[in-house]
Amino acid sequence: MGQLAEHVLNHPFLVGGLLVMFAAVVFVETRIRSQARFHVSAADAVRLMNGGAIVIDVRSPEEFQQGHIVNARNVELARLTSDPGSLKKQKNKVLITVCDNGINSNRAAGVLRKAGFEKVFSLKGGLNGWRAENLPLVK
Repeated sequence: MGQLAEHVLNHPFLVGGLLVMFAAVVFVETRIRSQARFHVSAADAVRLMNGGAIVIDVRSPEEFQQGHIVNARNVELARLTSDPGSLKKQKNKVLITVCDNGINSNRAAGVLRKAGFEKVFSLKGGLNGWRAENLPLVK
């Protein structure tokens, strides 16, 4: 034990760097795990949709018209960000946000959670992940 204390005293920068790296790893892992709670895979999204979940597509109307998930509602991210209350009728329902790659849908899910929506999920990988699972789109 005495040797450990001596080593720490003789190498403060090395020990400080080790502590900073440890804190960074803990921070990143915690963040990844907290975000994973709000992402759903395509298969899980289908199960939620079969149970009555509502799909909110946050892409532009032009992108939405090129192909979207069956029964999805198009609410652009900008509109959702400025007025999350526009979905207040669905506040107690399960919502799945969707975009092309999952980045904007994750942002939209965060906006809705901050607005008080408790059952909001983002489709992991967005429509790219949906297509990768060979699931259908409506044009």
